[in-house]
Amino acid sequence: MPGLDIFDRMVRAIQARMTQGISPTAVASAWMDWIVHLASAPGKQLALSARASQAMLRHGMWLAHAALGPVEPLVAPDAHDSRFADPAWKQWPFNAVVQSYLLSEAWWLETAHRVPGMTSRHEQEVTFMLRQLCDMFAPGNIPWINPVVIARAAREGGFNLLRGGHNWLEDMERLLTDRPPVGTEAFLPGRDVAVTPGRVIYRNDLMELIQYAPATDAVCAEPILIVPAWIMKFYVLDLSPDNSLVRWLVAQGHVVFIISWKNPGADDRDVGLDDYRRKGVMAAMDAIAAVLPGRKVHLCGYCIGGTIAMIAAATMARDHDERLASLTLLAAQTDFAEAGELMLFLDERQIDYLDDLMWAQGYLDTRQMAGAFQALRSNELVWSRLVRTYVLGEREPMADLAAWNSDQTRMPARMHSEYLRGLFLENRLSAGRFAVDGRVIVMRDVRVPIFAVGTARDHIAPWRSVYKVSLFADTDITFALASGGHNVGIVCPPDSPKGSFQMLTRPENEQYIDPDTWAALAPHHDGSWWPAWERWLVAAGSETRVAPPAMGAPAQGLVPLDAAPGRYVHMV
Repeated sequence: MPGLDIFDRMVRAIQARMTQGISPTAVASAWMDWIVHLASAPGKQLALSARASQAMLRHGMWLAHAALGPVEPLVAPDAHDSRFADPAWKQWPFNAVVQSYLLSEAWWLETAHRVPGMTSRHEQEVTFMLRQLCDMFAPGNIPWINPVVIARAAREGGFNLLRGGHNWLEDMERLLTDRPPVGTEAFLPGRDVAVTPGRVIYRNDLMELIQYAPATDAVCAEPILIVPAWIMKFYVLDLSPDNSLVRWLVAQGHVVFIISWKNPGADDRDVGLDDYRRKGVMAAMDAIAAVLPGRKVHLCGYCIGGTIAMIAAATMARDHDERLASLTLLAAQTDFAEAGELMLFLDERQIDYLDDLMWAQGYLDTRQMAGAFQALRSNELVWSRLVRTYVLGEREPMADLAAWNSDQTRMPARMHSEYLRGLFLENRLSAGRFAVDGRVIVMRDVRVPIFAVGTARDHIAPWRSVYKVSLFADTDITFALASGGHNVGIVCPPDSPKGSFQMLTRPENEQYIDPDTWAALAPHHDGSWWPAWERWLVAAGSETRVAPPAMGAPAQGLVPLDAAPGRYVHMV
């Protein structure tokens, strides 16, 4: 009966709010598969018992030596694991605590590895969840066995705990009143960040198009259109003046346009993925054609904005629309077969569960998405931060990138469901089954040169997944692998002392190079990848310098509206 079906959806939506969108059925089935098959695998149990006994024996012998003086650790933390970086963890008896924990962590992860009869997917899911539990119970999270906390409390007479309690109360108050985190007030868009001069020249119910004012007497003939991810706000690419990709491009003599997406609400529940192509990318292309008639455009997309940019480029190629000069993909996936740990809990059951949640809300909430991203690096983004803020009583100074990261957006229900099903779950784009206007598009139709950037520590768009555009596009492809993660690797200004990258071009019609071979062959460069990309943009265009264009095109109805960063960036 329809009424009872709606009742079931309401119940599931309530459950989904309580679990932050994680399906209990998907989680329970993975645990059950592990428990049942491990219980019926005596050989695996004996191997685990032998490993535990061996570990205990080695640890006992190590403890005896360590009690007498400095000794090399039995197990070293992962290279990117900074939980035990403080020298105090290397002193007795805390080094023994670390060794015991690392040995236990390795043993627990081994319990989910190669269990006879257990599916590969469930093995990955249980391993992920066991890692989360191990991160939760790490010794650094237990104040009375954390030497850094003990030393701080002794030195300050416990006042660090009072500061931590104050921090917790302050954060809870902001959470309950739906206010942004402490320190974000210093990074207001239009005042402190997103201050590159420009004007909104076009607005519809999905986006604003910003045209930036020129900073040079002559500009490159081909403009750049940047399509940011609508999962966050656009100004990640226009942060503080010394940290802004947009400002830097303008200073190099480029005409830059950028899309600022609307933050959707419940009324936008029926906005679909193709709306972001039509009302976003293509509407912006049409507006640019009115401002600069006859000019080709360098199209650049970041994250999911890069995915929709590729979809738009493939559609334009299919329809013989030749307005593109090049295509740049920044940490953007076009094939989702190796999309990292985000894929672990994206199956039909999970997406049905999210659909019920979004059916009730009309959108996917910012906190539900943020929780999923933080879980990928829980030891860095959750537990270590909690200890530092609420036990040590320290607040990290807010930076522009961190402030932007807290200024989150929602996802329309229909769009997010289509995105998860069509791209993540069914991988239609690379499989040649993604249809636009009822007709399939294929990436190999894109003939303009492509510049793709992956980042070495990306947990959202792993660089090997980003690299797979080389499998499906049949044109000149330059791939750059930048140091850093999904955001820091992209926001890497030339003046920054940090950063490095590898870069190599595969010309059209040359043989495919697998990612590991590419990494061995591609030259290393110190510094930012921005200048290399800018030189590539110039070479991909006509290399002609012309007078800067007027702002907007009033004669074609594109009258300049608000000053940048516009209105949509302020929507909460």
